Amino acid sequence: MLKGLRNIFVCAALAGSAWASPTIDAEDFAKQHNASFHWFPVQKTFLLASPNDTLKFAIGLPYVSSHGKSIELKRAPQIIDGHIFLDSADVAGLYKAESSSSAKTASSSSIASSAAVAPVKTAAAVPAAKPATPKNETAGTREVKTIVIDPGHGGKDTGAQGKNSNEKDIVLAVGKLLKKELEKEGFKVKMTRDKDVFIELGERANLANQWDGDLFISLHCNAIDASAERKKQIKGFHVYVLRAPESEEDKAIARRENKVATLYGEKNAKEELSPLEWFKLEARLEKYKQNSYMFTEEMLKAFDDGKIKRQGGGVGGAGFMVLVGALMPAVLFEIGFISNPEEEAYMMTTKAQEDIATRVAKAVSTYKAAVHNYRETLGR
Repeated sequence: MLKGLRNIFVCAALAGSAWASPTIDAEDFAKQHNASFHWFPVQKTFLLASPNDTLKFAIGLPYVSSHGKSIELKRAPQIIDGHIFLDSADVAGLYKAESSSSAKTASSSSIASSAAVAPVKTAAAVPAAKPATPKNETAGTREVKTIVIDPGHGGKDTGAQGKNSNEKDIVLAVGKLLKKELEKEGFKVKMTRDKDVFIELGERANLANQWDGDLFISLHCNAIDASAERKKQIKGFHVYVLRAPESEEDKAIARRENKVATLYGEKNAKEELSPLEWFKLEARLEKYKQNSYMFTEEMLKAFDDGKIKRQGGGVGGAGFMVLVGALMPAVLFEIGFISNPEEEAYMMTTKAQEDIATRVAKAVSTYKAAVHNYRETLGR
C-alpha cells in the first residue's frame, strides 16, 4: 500500500492554494512536506521518499512505481525550465486510490500529523503484524542459503568463440568448480546446467525461482569483434547488474548476450528493453537491486589481486534477459575476454578456473555475512 508519501500528498491536496495550479514542482513539494527528492539524470528518473514509502517517476512516462507495482498516471512528469513538474490531479489521485484501505489501518499519530486532514472514524486499533518468519521472507531479506549458478550458453549455443575455445565450455568448467567450493562452505547450490545442453534464457530465471534461490550468478566470457591488435588491448572482468544501461558499450554487451533468445526463436525474446519496460521492471526488482550491488562490491574485492583485472571500473548495468525474471539478487559475471589471446589461454587452464571459482565463492561468503549482520541490526 502507498502510505507515507500518499498521506503527505493528501495534506497538500486538501490545503487549497497549494493545489490551485494544474502542475506541481516536484522538488519544492518534497522540501515543503518533509520528503526527500532524488534525481537521476542519466536514467531521467526521480524519487520522492519518506521513511515509510518511496515513489519512483520517470520523465516522459505516465507511470509511478511503489512497492513493486506500477500505477498509471493521467500525465507524465515533465521538465520545464530545469524544474520537474507533476500533474496535481495525479498526485491527488495517488492518495484517493489508497484512502479506502489506509483509513482502516492509519494510526492516530499519522492522522494528527496533518491539520489539513479531517478526522477519520476508524475501528479499534489493529495490532501491528509480527515480522514474517524467515521461511516466508523474500530473497534479499532472508539469510543467504541457496545459490543458483548459471553457466551461460551451452549445447547448440557456443557463446563467444576464442581462437582455441568456446565460452560455453569455460563457464561450465568454472561453474562446476564454484559449486564444489560453495558446498564446502555449507551452501545449497543449484546449477541451471551441469553439462553441455541448451537452456533458454527465460527458463534459467524460472529455474532459479522454482529453487527459491537467494542469489543468482550467471557466468559468461566477454568478447569483441575487432582487429587482432585491438583484441590484444581489450581485456578484464566485469560484473553486471540489471539496470538501465549507461553506455553504448553496456548496451552492446547486453545485445550480444540476449541475441541467443532471438536467434533460436525464444518466446517474447528481444535484444533490448523499451524505456517503459525498464520502468516497470525496475519497480518490480527494486527490492533486490541494493543486494545485487552489495554482492557486486564483494566480487570486486575478491578479484582485486587476481590475474584478470577489472575492465574499467569493473561494474556495469544493462538489460540482460537472463536476469530479468530472477526474483532475487542477481549478477552477470563476464570473467574475462575470450577474444583476448592472453586471457583466453589463462581461462582455459584448470588453475585459472579454480582460482576464479575460489574468488567468486569468497565473494558469496562475505556477502552472506554482510546480509546476516544487517539482519541482526534489524533484530531478525
